[in-house]
Amino acid sequence: MPARFVTIDRLTPMLLPPDLRDWIQHDDLVLFIADAVDTLHLAAFRVNHRGTGSEQFPPAMMLALLTYCYATGRFGSRTIERATYSDVSVRYLCANTHPDHDTICEFRRQNRALFEETFVKILLLAQEVGLLQLGTVSVDGSKFAANASKHAAVSYARAGELIEQLQGEVRELLAKAEAADAVPLQDGLTIPAEITRREARQAALQHARQVIEERARERAAAAQPAYEAKCAAREAKRRAGQRPRGRDPQPPDPTPQPRDQYNFTDPASRIMKAGNGAHYEQAYNAQAVVDAAGSQLIVGQRLSVAPNDKQELAADVASVPEALGRPSAVLADSGFYSEAQVRAVEGAEGPVAYVAVEKTSHHRSVADLEQRPPPAPPDPAASPREQMRDRLRTAAGRALYGLRKQTVEPVFGIIKSVLRFRQFQLRGEANVGTEWVLVCLAHNCKRLAVLWRQRSGSLAPVRT
Repeated sequence: MPARFVTIDRLTPMLLPPDLRDWIQHDDLVLFIADAVDTLHLAAFRVNHRGTGSEQFPPAMMLALLTYCYATGRFGSRTIERATYSDVSVRYLCANTHPDHDTICEFRRQNRALFEETFVKILLLAQEVGLLQLGTVSVDGSKFAANASKHAAVSYARAGELIEQLQGEVRELLAKAEAADAVPLQDGLTIPAEITRREARQAALQHARQVIEERARERAAAAQPAYEAKCAAREAKRRAGQRPRGRDPQPPDPTPQPRDQYNFTDPASRIMKAGNGAHYEQAYNAQAVVDAAGSQLIVGQRLSVAPNDKQELAADVASVPEALGRPSAVLADSGFYSEAQVRAVEGAEGPVAYVAVEKTSHHRSVADLEQRPPPAPPDPAASPREQMRDRLRTAAGRALYGLRKQTVEPVFGIIKSVLRFRQFQLRGEANVGTEWVLVCLAHNCKRLAVLWRQRSGSLAPVRT
């Protein structure tokens, strides 16, 4: 019997259905996002007040458009504009309107307050329907590439060398201009223009060195409290008749390191280790606080330019909105451990911190499988590091800390592999921070849709 094929006829006019929802699957994420945004009462949006009288796209529609496109792996404003024509779901979301890429990009850049308000209200909505109960949270950070090449960066030492080289070339050009019998330059090149170009480059390099020097002073000022605390602790041991171990701490150095970098394309970004230290990227350090109870919703987010996480724990925990309540326990890996940061998190009535003090292997040896007697009670006179190590050795500590890698690490994996977000579209710390809020909002909407579908069996509105 010959094979039978479906008839494909592109020449016959094809009419759209009376309702575009007839072409959208019943469990499409666009239905959930559109309904969820419509239930929120938003007030923090910005509109264009040019006074031209032209109609503007409603902020709720633009918010839903950006959230849905980010949740489905479309981040560029031109890509989103094309989707309003080619994607049935996006066409339904925009009600057959087509904001251009300039409108999309400007709305994204100017509406951080709206994204932050929506981020909080979506989490409150999850609490209201019982899908989020803030208790234990996991903290982690991940590097995302900046919209800049690391080859557009210069180090502090190299900038000094280039300034000296340019100064020498300017002197040479001035001498050539004064010489009557000087060899002429190539066609189209003039001595004044070449001098101006080198002086402009020299000014840019000097500005880069000034920025690096200012960053070094800020870094030293930020490290000063920790240095003073270490000195005070060692002095207290000496007064108690004990001999402190190790060398005395060195005061923070306010002078820049020769390899400190400045990027001309996106000065706020930094050269950072990425891929578990396998390579370096021009990047930002995106931080996330994730609910460890199983929802995998991001309950706190912020952006950092620090190349590591040593000073990020307290600020990360503080990023959890007060409207959600305060977490009872905080989980973080060894990259976050700092005595000062743990004290700042726990405070007088803060959450209990479970932060690894050293890297441990994921492999369990035969000795690890053997049953052991319960550890001895922690020694009150032990150092904070030893007390934290003892806390993590308890049965409760091991059980809680085991939740970390199965809650926060998958979230970054989903953002990078499912949403396919690996590089920021915008430049500048403020704009990149705005985009990170939008990424976290898109992840939460996508995750909340899955949780709601698992509970109700459909993507009906979460609140009517």
